[in-house]
Amino acid sequence: MRKAFICPSKYVQGEDELLNLGYFVKEFGKSALLIAHPEDVLRVKSKLDATAEKFQITFVESGFCGECSRVEVERLQKLTKDNGCACTIGLGGGKAIDTAKCVAKGDSLIIVPTIAATDAPTSHSAVLYTPDGSFDDYAYFKQNPNVVLIDTTVIAKAPVRFLVSGMGDALSTYFEARATAKAYANVNAGLPCGFREGACKEAKGTNTALALATLCYQSLLADGYKAKIACDNNIVTEALENIIETNILLSGLGFESGGLAAAHAIHNGLTILEGTHKYFHGEKVAFGTIAQLVLENAPEEELNEVMDFCEKIGLPICLPDIGVDSISREELLLVAKKTCAEGESIYSMPFPVTEEAVAAAIITADALGKAYKRR
Repeated sequence: MRKAFICPSKYVQGEDELLNLGYFVKEFGKSALLIAHPEDVLRVKSKLDATAEKFQITFVESGFCGECSRVEVERLQKLTKDNGCACTIGLGGGKAIDTAKCVAKGDSLIIVPTIAATDAPTSHSAVLYTPDGSFDDYAYFKQNPNVVLIDTTVIAKAPVRFLVSGMGDALSTYFEARATAKAYANVNAGLPCGFREGACKEAKGTNTALALATLCYQSLLADGYKAKIACDNNIVTEALENIIETNILLSGLGFESGGLAAAHAIHNGLTILEGTHKYFHGEKVAFGTIAQLVLENAPEEELNEVMDFCEKIGLPICLPDIGVDSISREELLLVAKKTCAEGESIYSMPFPVTEEAVAAAIITADALGKAYKRR
């Protein structure tokens, strides 16, 4: 059996760590293309200026348009070449990070998240969109980022909803990795070959990845609420440090090398409902996790533990919590159909899955969540 485990070359996390960004740039050369939304640059401008001066390096501003599209990637690759940039930096949220991955193509890449809203920063994959924001394709690269640099002071000052959403994304990690392991399904850590066509060779998850996914869940239960309170007050505590590591590193390694299953597929299905569009990825994944537990007939104690956690930190547990106050039978079946599309991660569940079973799980999860709120 072929197994695979992948991870970034270096992960560094701490207060004011952005002041050391120049040190890592200097490992590649004297200049870096900085891919970041202008608002994110403004948030950390003083630290960028300080590290540039201290380490005598130059940041080449990219004028990032805000969308990870093939057109934007091609423009930025030309900008990198024209300016002789030694490395690429993706600073900010998911779109800037994914764009940097596509520009670098797996070489000389530094990722600097300014929020802990998803587990994307450590991965070797990206999502491409058209210039108008529609989904285009997935891309996979030959290796994970060279450096992932986390300034916990910056993340503590970001809106707490981002951190909570990151916990929603991380919540699914253990349950999806557990299902994938039981099914002996493939994971994303197979060798990459470019865009989605033939993107990964067959590979199963490792015991290491499942152990990290387990620790991810344990950390959420232990420190999630305390971390939320710290972030609410814009301060860094040990609990917040632990949850930042959980949202980004443990969840990132867990999903990529441990596998995705029903929770993320259900998330993808739910995106066809207009009401969900104003909700973050991790918020929808949290509900998808509850629906996955229903789909696999998880013990009531486990379901209650997950809903307890979600309610305590403010994650969705029913459809109205993600903007769906009502859903018709036709809409439900469309959600289930998209969830069960060819190639979706739903097929990593350790039993046959049908559209009807997915629809039933979503409705049951919604009813359980509503009943929990009435208690």
